[in-house]
Amino acid sequence: MARRHGTTRSGAFLDPLADKFLVLGAMFALVINGTFWWLPVAIITLREFGISLYRSWVGRQGISVPARPLAKTKTVVQDLAVGAALLPLTGDRHPASPSALLYLAVVLTVVSGAQYVIDGRRVREAVVSTGAHPAPPARAAGV
Repeated sequence: MARRHGTTRSGAFLDPLADKFLVLGAMFALVINGTFWWLPVAIITLREFGISLYRSWVGRQGISVPARPLAKTKTVVQDLAVGAALLPLTGDRHPASPSALLYLAVVLTVVSGAQYVIDGRRVREAVVSTGAHPAPPARAAGV
């Protein structure tokens, strides 16, 4: 359906949000199961929702903060950490592997979150210094 209607603002917001809910839901299940420690999952959760709110806030000001390659890598490492914890070969026999991936995901999560804030601040400062106002975000069909 999304391919048929093209990219929409709501889709651009909801798709990554759905990904976040899926991976965080799996991480919380692994915390409850005793596979993951709660603190790294809490750090990841705070960053994910904090940056989602931040991007939404600057987006309402007409400022776009696109994802950098590190943020995409962060997502892959989070997914790998969950996958490794669920895979019997690593989760049961080598429990340090999923934990190592989880801690790598925490580092990438925090660093990429800082990148979003820095990038957003730079764009906002550029707008203020030039006196130009960014165009309001375009409304896509069906939004």
